[in-house]
Amino acid sequence: MGEQDRAPRPDWGHLAFHPVVIYPEEPVILDLSAEGLAAGTPATPWAIGRYDEDRAIYTQDLFAGSRTIHMGVDLGGPVGTAVHAFWGGAVVHAGHNPAPGDYGHVLVTRHEIEDHELFALWGHLSARSLGRSPVGRSFTAGDVLGWLGDRAENGGWPPHLHLQLAWEDPGTHDLPGAVAPQDRDAARRRFPDPRLVLGQLY
Repeated sequence: MGEQDRAPRPDWGHLAFHPVVIYPEEPVILDLSAEGLAAGTPATPWAIGRYDEDRAIYTQDLFAGSRTIHMGVDLGGPVGTAVHAFWGGAVVHAGHNPAPGDYGHVLVTRHEIEDHELFALWGHLSARSLGRSPVGRSFTAGDVLGWLGDRAENGGWPPHLHLQLAWEDPGTHDLPGAVAPQDRDAARRRFPDPRLVLGQLY
């Protein structure tokens, strides 16, 4: 049995997950590939960035000129937009990743969903989010975990949440949010599509 066959493949379509960001209007689905960037920036902050997208925006030293495959879903909105838990769980790691292009303030949460253990990284939050959700906090679906941070505190990005799932505990407040193309298949097995809990946003 290969590694691909060992990756969990749960069917959670019958479960009711809480929205992570509550959109007051239809969000724009971004195309952050080289071709998509030519279309310009949408007028609305309410936007969604796609999982497993080969992106042209990762020019910071952090990405070493080669890590371009996005392993999360981005949920964009104005600074201060509330970020809600999709399911009950607990905060297991929290911290600040300050490098340009990094996550800024970040949480990692642990969830038990049916017979699976799942971890979620919540990146680009405001600094006050870590005060609301310290390590050890337990929460239920729909609880506010934090808020979208501004550029000065979120790694230098337009305000958004990077939500990334993982089947194993990262052991710290970090996960590779983008990987090199040659690591794409292995990363998909480690980091499942967040639409598993977000629903079919696009």
